[in-house]
Amino acid sequence: MPDPAPAPVTLTGELSAADVGAIAARACVRVAPAALERVQRNREVLEGILSTGTPVYGISTGFGALVSNIVAPDFQRHLQVNLLRSHAAGTGPELPDDIVRGAIAIRANGLLLGHSGVRPVIVERLVALLNSGYVPVVPRIGSLGASGDLAPSAHAFLPLLGEGHVRDRDGTVITGAQALHQLDLEPLELDSKEGLALINGTHFMSAIGALLEVRVRGLLDAIDLVAAATIDALRGALPAFEERVHRLRPLAGQGASAANIRAALHGSSRIAQPGSARLQDAYSLRCAAQVHGAAREALRFFSELVRGDLNAVTDNPLVFDDPPEVISAGNFHGQALALAFDTLRLALADLGSISERRTFRLLSPSLNGRLPAFLTTDAGTSSGYMVVQYTAAALVAELRALAHPVSVDSIPTSDNQEDHVSMGMTAALMAVDATDRLERVVAAELLCACQALDCDPGTPGNPVRELHQTVRRLVPALTQDRPPADDLAAVLPVLRGGTAAAIMAAAPPA
Repeated sequence: MPDPAPAPVTLTGELSAADVGAIAARACVRVAPAALERVQRNREVLEGILSTGTPVYGISTGFGALVSNIVAPDFQRHLQVNLLRSHAAGTGPELPDDIVRGAIAIRANGLLLGHSGVRPVIVERLVALLNSGYVPVVPRIGSLGASGDLAPSAHAFLPLLGEGHVRDRDGTVITGAQALHQLDLEPLELDSKEGLALINGTHFMSAIGALLEVRVRGLLDAIDLVAAATIDALRGALPAFEERVHRLRPLAGQGASAANIRAALHGSSRIAQPGSARLQDAYSLRCAAQVHGAAREALRFFSELVRGDLNAVTDNPLVFDDPPEVISAGNFHGQALALAFDTLRLALADLGSISERRTFRLLSPSLNGRLPAFLTTDAGTSSGYMVVQYTAAALVAELRALAHPVSVDSIPTSDNQEDHVSMGMTAALMAVDATDRLERVVAAELLCACQALDCDPGTPGNPVRELHQTVRRLVPALTQDRPPADDLAAVLPVLRGGTAAAIMAAAPPA
């Protein structure tokens, strides 16, 4: 049976990462009437200012370096249409549907804060698009993260005008005009400021950030559990994870990972207890809480910056009601998000590095204690999971390349009017790719840890045992060589689908 549809989400001007995730997963969207009233009042303020003939950027002027070019009143509506058409300059593969839907929802939510000068119909049409079943076709490449996500946004919102392209629920591409016809809607006629308000903002970067926050948070719990399975399989020492140890270095992330590993090992008869001959383990085991905890601190920083943009007005210019004024500013600049994504990718790369080291230790006969070489009982004739570690190493090399910071790589645009840009969308897309690589590295460790538990029987910790049973329902124990690629593909959903994280979350504290 298909998963039930998420509960409807009402847009009020305050949005959480979980809300974005639900809308991305095709939850129905509603709008709070009070928020629409706020939009209407702000529009009336803008119209009052325009009636005085006051010059306003992007309404009576051109864009970017064309700010000095005056646009006559008769052409100001056409200016907004031309903006969407001219800025739809993206290229490359399409962005996934969940990112596009998340971005549309964040843009609608920002408009509801009532400082963008648009008519309520703009928000209503965005919500209609989200609820229609159609998703705009948006190329992946083209945003510099300032002035916001211009190119992807232009592609996303052209269908409101009956232009561009969308995909239906079956994946078929049709024109924006065909989609409007099937929805019995007339093409939207943009008024002053509205094209600019649609595309000038950080909503695509923010959408990726919100979706990654949820995804990485679950992965952090999963990697704690997988590390515990490795420690269990290698009969590692428990004292390094005692609560009193981690109270002496009061970092919340470190304490959380140590608590997870303790809980995951609870009930194990395999683990070296205090007073045993096993005094300490290699760093990849003994320092798992410190390394995983550092990644949790990076995620905390990342999440704080993402949440700020989920509920921000990031277009330009801004319309203020009291006193009535239009101010040109720079909230569209994505530097905070770019820095957040750069930081997250550094953490993801290091998580991959320590996970690969644990996989190496499980497989290597010089390091894995009483386990058989490469986790096969027929070493020499068989290679077991030897090359699984090669794959993990290749993925770590990619993670390290993806950790290169791009928030310092500004390339000026628009005749140097836009002389410092964030490259935040590049940083965001690299973070998506890095998360994918890390999930695969951890899948390699998970596969090998479960095989190691079979090679050296004993009673593992209760959550580790549940994780092992989950994997064994998908992949049988390795008794003779077979292509490990199939095994890796089979266990990946345990991490990506949230099963491992749910096991960890349900474990009682130890």
